[in-house]
Amino acid sequence: MEQGTISKVSGPLVVAEGLTNAKMYDLVRVGKDRLMGEVIEIRGETASVQVYEETTGLGPGDPVFFTGEALSVELGPGLLASIYDGVQRPLNVIRDKVGDFITRGVEVSGLNREKKWEFKPTAKVGDEVSTGDILGTVQETVIIEHKIMVPPKVKGKIKEIYAGEFTVEEPIAVLEEDGREHKVKMLQKWPVRRGRPYKEKIPPDEPLISGQRVIDTFFPVAKGGTACVPGPFGSGKTVIQHQLAKWANAEIIIFIGCGERGNEMTDVLMEFPELKDPYSGEPLMKRTVLIANTSNMPVAAREASVYTGVTIGEYFRDMGYSVALQADSTSRWAEALREISGRLEEMPGEEGYPAYLGSRAAAFYERAGKTICLGKDEREGTLTVVGAVSPPGGDLSEPVTQNTLRVVKVFWGLEDQLAYQRHFPAISWLRSYSLYMDETEKYWTEKVDPEFKKLRADAMAILQREAELKEIVRLVGIEALSVNERILMETARSIREDFLQQNAFHEVDTFTSLEKQFLMLKDVMHFHEMALEAVEKGVPIKNILDAPIRERISRAKFLKEEEIGKLKDLFKDITSQFKTSNVRGEQYA
Repeated sequence: MEQGTISKVSGPLVVAEGLTNAKMYDLVRVGKDRLMGEVIEIRGETASVQVYEETTGLGPGDPVFFTGEALSVELGPGLLASIYDGVQRPLNVIRDKVGDFITRGVEVSGLNREKKWEFKPTAKVGDEVSTGDILGTVQETVIIEHKIMVPPKVKGKIKEIYAGEFTVEEPIAVLEEDGREHKVKMLQKWPVRRGRPYKEKIPPDEPLISGQRVIDTFFPVAKGGTACVPGPFGSGKTVIQHQLAKWANAEIIIFIGCGERGNEMTDVLMEFPELKDPYSGEPLMKRTVLIANTSNMPVAAREASVYTGVTIGEYFRDMGYSVALQADSTSRWAEALREISGRLEEMPGEEGYPAYLGSRAAAFYERAGKTICLGKDEREGTLTVVGAVSPPGGDLSEPVTQNTLRVVKVFWGLEDQLAYQRHFPAISWLRSYSLYMDETEKYWTEKVDPEFKKLRADAMAILQREAELKEIVRLVGIEALSVNERILMETARSIREDFLQQNAFHEVDTFTSLEKQFLMLKDVMHFHEMALEAVEKGVPIKNILDAPIRERISRAKFLKEEEIGKLKDLFKDITSQFKTSNVRGEQYA
């Protein structure tokens, strides 16, 4: 192990001299406490190292040890239900080892080396296998079957394969290639800054169902897609991320708390183990990996945390699973880049961010996608990445937001005005967009209803027209509008309040299936159509607006999924109420 000495310390940045074999992104141990760090710049025999732990007490002359390995994550059984810090150290193991506060220099393996897992082989002796082929399975949790794959750059004929209980470091198979033997273990290591290989990337075509009506109906994200949630302080970014983590129909959930407030991350760590998975009934943690890197942790570790999370996501994607990754928030990650860049004395770009901010953001989001995985079975896996952005003062023209919008295909723009009006999710229906509409249209048509596309377009047209009419109402009053326009304004209000507004903390309203979303919107739009017909026949608008059926439309969101038939009955009741009412203007029955 090569050794150098510290010549300069600047916060999380340490400059080491006397190095001849250092390489970019090599893992190093700094000082007598052997703090974890990574090489980020090399000039001759001088290397700049970003340290992922507090550097207090380090000084010139202290030793620096070079491992010759890249910063990597450990992949294998034991990832699920784990809570890691930004560099994949299990927080519960650290607590058991050193107490409630992380001691500097503590070294803990990412995966348990002593726990035995029952390996069930699916391949057999004599099979020719290569990278990505599945050798067998481990039942990691009651929900997820962990597939043990041939590691990258390894191939050959299976000489021996074992069944039984093994630790992650014990061989479970022996491969032979050109007279050489490869012992395959359940444990793999992969450098976090390099994407894992796949056979082919294909266009995503299935929506990631979140149960959030404004997202699923108007601005869907595809499985394997990318999305960003920018918004000012208090507009609900974190709650949206939590809702996606809780309810998304992905098989694996990865939640990265990157530089967020400690109390928010504490809520996640306390809440997730108690949540029930809506699809299996088991605890949600049994298909979840949490990475906690709060704002009071060393700033450099934020940069590592997003790469740690996305690498774990790629690993499960390679098994053929659909993975949803939430990063909250990428602004804190960008701030870490800015701080390190400043200490490196690099030329600053816009607002002090490094000139390579855009390329780093693109490289991160590009690791999402729907892929045909390596291996004979050509299984398909997806990795969806949703990043929250926290622009200072809600200014969406700032560099992190703009560089993110260049590479993602879904924009859920949060508005503080909606949040102040207690309209949650505070996603603006006029500013947001999704570029996955066409890709997911076939799924809506086949799985939900062929009418859905037209229904959604009609509802959005009403919301957009409402925005134009609001200015007239503000200047001269509602009386300036025609009867049809007043009906439209009321329908828009119903869409906003009865459909788009959703209570994340209500037992029923927190999640809405696609079928229920369609039927709810269909009822609102049906009332609109019947109201327009009625006013043409001379029914006073007051009678229409005071119709008792409107109360049932507004309460539809609180119907349980098993009561979905009542929404179909509501559609019929809307028709019958209008038809049985006297068009001469008598009050509705």
